[in-house]
Amino acid sequence: MDLLSPIKDHHSERRLFIARVVLAAVVSTLLLGTVVARLVQLQVFEYEVFAAQSQGNRVRIEAMPPIRGLVFDRKGRVQAENLPAYQLELFPEQVSDIDDTLQRLANLDLIVAEDIPTYNELIDNGPRFKPVTLNFRLSEEQIANFAIQRPRFPGVDFQPRLVRHYPHGAAVAHAVGYVGGLSKSDLGRLDGSDYAGTSHTGKTGVESSFENDLHGDVGVQHVISNALGRQIPTDSREMADSLPTDESPAPGHNVYLSLDLDLQLIATRAMEGRRGAVVALDPWTGEVLALVSAPTFDPNLFALGMSTKQFSGLQNDLTQPLFNRAIRGAYPPGSTIKPMLALAALETGATNLTRKTVCRGYFMLPNTTHRYRDWKPEGHGEVDLHDALQQSCDVYFYEISIDIGIDRMHYYLDQFGLGHKSGVDISGEHAGLVPSKEWKRSAFRERTDQRWYNGETVIASIGQGYMLATPLQLAVAAGALATRGIRYEPHLVAAVEDPLTGERSLVSPNRLEDVRIDSEEHWNAIIGGMHDVMQSVRGTAWAVGGNAPYQMAGKSGTAQVYSVAQEDEYDEDEIEERLRDHALFISFAPLDNPRIAVAVVIENGSSGSRVAAPIARAIMDEYLGHGDDAP
Repeated sequence: MDLLSPIKDHHSERRLFIARVVLAAVVSTLLLGTVVARLVQLQVFEYEVFAAQSQGNRVRIEAMPPIRGLVFDRKGRVQAENLPAYQLELFPEQVSDIDDTLQRLANLDLIVAEDIPTYNELIDNGPRFKPVTLNFRLSEEQIANFAIQRPRFPGVDFQPRLVRHYPHGAAVAHAVGYVGGLSKSDLGRLDGSDYAGTSHTGKTGVESSFENDLHGDVGVQHVISNALGRQIPTDSREMADSLPTDESPAPGHNVYLSLDLDLQLIATRAMEGRRGAVVALDPWTGEVLALVSAPTFDPNLFALGMSTKQFSGLQNDLTQPLFNRAIRGAYPPGSTIKPMLALAALETGATNLTRKTVCRGYFMLPNTTHRYRDWKPEGHGEVDLHDALQQSCDVYFYEISIDIGIDRMHYYLDQFGLGHKSGVDISGEHAGLVPSKEWKRSAFRERTDQRWYNGETVIASIGQGYMLATPLQLAVAAGALATRGIRYEPHLVAAVEDPLTGERSLVSPNRLEDVRIDSEEHWNAIIGGMHDVMQSVRGTAWAVGGNAPYQMAGKSGTAQVYSVAQEDEYDEDEIEERLRDHALFISFAPLDNPRIAVAVVIENGSSGSRVAAPIARAIMDEYLGHGDDAP
């Protein structure tokens, strides 16, 4: 049977074809419409948004660090400045063998070999096209040496920049402070946007406390970059005109200190080879005229970047040159508190101006055998309050301390600024300690240790036992004695200046609560006793102040470092130097119109009147215009 072929249905095929063409046309139209709609959206309705994003991808914003403000002393002499210097930089992407390059640079003494691991870490953590600073300040010899060797070091070059410089170095280190490289902790407390492009910040002293004033405001510049982030030179006017307007950085404010450089230098020279501190201030304003801690250090080392070995040497130095003894050193104040204690005794009725005591060289509490010894083994004989101050009789103060009591002692010493922070405008201040019964109850856990004993009151009366004070606190107390109870908060900064306008904002003295002493006669008696300490033949510091061309007042102090047994005698020559007594002295001058108050503490100096008092006299001589008459 023959198979018949099916008849082809041309009509159905045409309909199917037309349907497919229509479907394809509809789909194509829809897709084309979508594309056109999207193009209209992007190029018409959202043009400004994407144009800005495009410009942002092409133009990179770079921070322009501000110039740091200058620091001056009270007479306008520069204490911190910015000097041009050349730094050595390495561009990682241009160096084929970084380890070899660093080692060869170390061989030429251009970098320190010990710091190579640090440089490698900086290189690994940053973009390859960004330079890494290897040396913040090249010497002229290093620049000349590298210039000869430059062809051997592709990717290494030196660039000009400003670095912080302290022209008087160690003399102002603890007052002005220093700047150092930004650390992770610095970035955590500072606003990162304000420090973009900045490599250093204030670490201590005024450099740290007034960082916001000194730093300035960061600026921005716009540069054209490629997809990899590298800058493309704007070699045509059209390209340059297409960039947004740059914002210039605003320089930091200049800071004027109350410090007198002449006093700083005298105190620094006097403290050379010693450990301790000197603080001088204006008792009527609280302006700090001198603040020296010894031993000291060169702050320029931190500004330029020191080697690991150098930093370890400073940190591990047994004399602790980085420790600011002027505001952080806590010492037993010794007999320097006797003028304040004498006022407390007069005000509370524990003594009067005519009461006399026979000093036999020791004092004993009732029903005890322990002898509290006077500094003068044979005793002072019959003494009244004036004699006790003039000759620093310990026994007299031992006796009246029991009648005053430790809590009233605490009350009056607190008014003079002892036992709490003074509020000075640099950080790190120690609060010191003036004990009381309440303090002891909170300071000790065992009930037997919380009880206050009369023997502790006795030794507190000569500034020993638990009592501690900083040299700054002693200077503040001396200032309060000079003004007869009028007190001002100490401060180092006298004014802040806008470098663009020259406008200065002066720091006003901050008056504190006065010392509450009711009787003017009591002030006269105590200040008269302090005057005779220095300018009466029987005074403990007569050898220092007796020939002065002006009237002054002072009080020496000796603070015991370790206890001597009852049966033993203190022999300075047989005692290790670090176990000898601390030497202290407070003073002010002129007597009738005080302009300066001084406190000096010499660690293990043995004698306040013999060792510390001459330094105070030299500072007062210089400030009062009698520098050539110093002893």
